Amino acid sequence: MNSTENKILEIFNKTEALLSGHFLLTSGRHSDKYFQCAKVLQYPQYNEAICKNIADYFKDYEFDTVICPAIGGIVVGQEIARQLGKRFIFAERENNNMTLRRGFRIAPGEKILVCEDVVTTGGSVFEVIDLVKQNGANVAGVGFIVDRSNGKVNFSYPQYSVIKMEVISYSKEECPLCKKGIEVVKPGSRKSLDGK
Repeated sequence: MNSTENKILEIFNKTEALLSGHFLLTSGRHSDKYFQCAKVLQYPQYNEAICKNIADYFKDYEFDTVICPAIGGIVVGQEIARQLGKRFIFAERENNNMTLRRGFRIAPGEKILVCEDVVTTGGSVFEVIDLVKQNGANVAGVGFIVDRSNGKVNFSYPQYSVIKMEVISYSKEECPLCKKGIEVVKPGSRKSLDGK
């Protein structure tokens, strides 16, 4: 880890945002570690400092708008857009599909930066990328705070994460924590795939 990553990890530990236990991730996979970014981002000074890394990385890229998936990415996307003086919108789930609501529109040819808080499999980000493309717009890049895949997820656009960590996750069938009978919890913002 570099010095920036170490500083960010210190903030996560200080705010008790890096949790240990048995967690059901948004992807449906299980893990013994969970990044609860909301516990960090509740402090505007940390949000500003962490998002500055992403804003600095993309400051010379040409784009019009920042978009993120609701709900975890909203605080991140809005802060990056604020720092770069760009428009900000977010996508939400409706009938299990990422969509634009609340009067948000993307114009054909518009250049869009996609942002998120934590990426494990990249599922929500891939859905937002598809939404951008379906509207005839162009993805300028993808910025996010935590890359739980340690660089394994590739969005096929310029991408930047503030911190990369290898956090192992398991399918329910392979999960050693399930096999030990340890209760699984779902701390995220979205219901799990089995509706819990």
